[in-house]
Amino acid sequence: MPTRDPAIARTPEPPYYAAIFTSRRTGEDEAGYADMAARLVELATRQPGFIDAESTRGPNGLGITVSYWESEEAIAAWHDVAIHRIAQQLGKERWYADYELRIALVTRAYGKPSED
Repeated sequence: MPTRDPAIARTPEPPYYAAIFTSRRTGEDEAGYADMAARLVELATRQPGFIDAESTRGPNGLGITVSYWESEEAIAAWHDVAIHRIAQQLGKERWYADYELRIALVTRAYGKPSED
């Protein structure tokens, strides 16, 4: 019996917020990037207000990560976490050729019903 893809975030009924980070990698410091990304994912899951996240990156370096949060305040608090600040600076200096962050209020969500 097919089940829902675990890479698709599990979210509650709206409303909630999405932080949408779109980036194009430089290709520099691959090991440092992967280590930092893993640390950030692990830390984000423990932040108050964090719901879930999903991420993908294409072979051309373009990536999109969407993290879901209970409130704008929770997103702001995550933005100010010290290790996240360090990652932001390294991203600007080393890892990203281009990026954009968008914060959105999710007012409606639907999809194929889960079979699990």
